[in-house]
Amino acid sequence: MIQARGICKAFGKLEVLKGIDLDIQPGHVTAIVGPSGAGKTTLLQILGTLSQPDSGSVSYDGTDPFSLNDRRLSEFRNRRIGFVFQQHRLLPEFTLLENVAMPALIGGDKRSDAFDRARRLISRLGLEHRADHRPSELSGGECQRASVARALINSPQAVLADEPSGSLDSQNRSELHRLFFELRDEFGATFVIVTHDETLAADCNHVIHMLDGRIDKVSHNS
Repeated sequence: MIQARGICKAFGKLEVLKGIDLDIQPGHVTAIVGPSGAGKTTLLQILGTLSQPDSGSVSYDGTDPFSLNDRRLSEFRNRRIGFVFQQHRLLPEFTLLENVAMPALIGGDKRSDAFDRARRLISRLGLEHRADHRPSELSGGECQRASVARALINSPQAVLADEPSGSLDSQNRSELHRLFFELRDEFGATFVIVTHDETLAADCNHVIHMLDGRIDKVSHNS
């Protein structure tokens, strides 16, 4: 579903990615692991079209997002990619429900349709009783589940997550990891997760091991 070929990226004289080739399979959970500085987050940002490679190509089912103009690239990113970050990045002035619905509203969906989908997702993630609360009134685990719901609101082709459980305690970390696999099984969702968590990586369908800006090996767990 996602194909990357020959991805190179440098910041000044520092080569961060040195010719990355990879394929992300639909309906699977793929982990990207490796030591700090290996290039994991840079690769994820390029896969998510948040950063452009110096050379190489990214394709989503045959579409090269970097060939699109700025407006169409923004639309592509909004509709086809969901994001979950280590910090939930919920907007503090909006309720949980409004935060989850936001990508659909930005994409031009009718308000009623966007909020109906958001309510269904919130209910599925066990947050319906918190729908009218603002992020400051939620726990860390609740905020991160809300960010997962927000990532799924437009039924994207892929959800990209950068250390999504890094700021959570062990109980909330386990609950969030379990949620990823439940959503994979229920909705056929595709997740690409940068993580240092060996337990999460061990449960993923595929594990991409990075070292010094290259893919060192790829493991297949199931």
